[in-house]
Amino acid sequence: MRVVLAEDSVLLREGLIRLLEAAGMQVVAAVPDAARLLRATDEHQPDLVVTDVRMPPSHTDEGLRAALVLRRQQPRLAVLVLSQYVEERYAAQLLASAATGGVGYLLKDRVADVAEFIDALRRVAGGGTALDPEVVAQLLLRGHSDPLNRLTPRESEVLKLMAEGRSNAGIGQELVLSEGAVGKHIGNIFTKLDLPQTEGDHRRVLAVLQFLKIRSLP
Repeated sequence: MRVVLAEDSVLLREGLIRLLEAAGMQVVAAVPDAARLLRATDEHQPDLVVTDVRMPPSHTDEGLRAALVLRRQQPRLAVLVLSQYVEERYAAQLLASAATGGVGYLLKDRVADVAEFIDALRRVAGGGTALDPEVVAQLLLRGHSDPLNRLTPRESEVLKLMAEGRSNAGIGQELVLSEGAVGKHIGNIFTKLDLPQTEGDHRRVLAVLQFLKIRSLP
């Protein structure tokens, strides 16, 4: 797996390089700012981009905005954001693109297991999602919307776990429900979000993205 890494902290950047390479990944470029991230991605065409959010020159949201640019230019490019902060509006816009390829958003301070972190990188590179529960919670709590109001508390819990990338079995274990009960809740979510069965559509992804798109509105 070929990776472009963007992180302005020298120590963290070097540590991530060693960590990824020890896991068998090839870090083809490691850069300290968003401008060089864009150039390096264009030059190396990696399988995965891992980027911080706040980088020079303003240390606000350069990395996340660069990730959005990359996703517009290369919709199937896998991108994982690794940050201390949840930048809600841009995060929702990034995650709303997940239907065309892997996307992740993890919080640095909450990464507690190296093996799980590496697994998250591989999952995103393979077209899946990896979302910190705190990111999901903040996005789902942002604003109010008709679709959210249609869901029961239990359906909202199921949707939150879906957004974290849990399987039906994983959701059942977390909520102490049978897989059949989870499937019924998910079916209700699809109905309430007006997501009919359509060949080629991934309703599980679309259900989560509908919420995240709503939360991206001012």
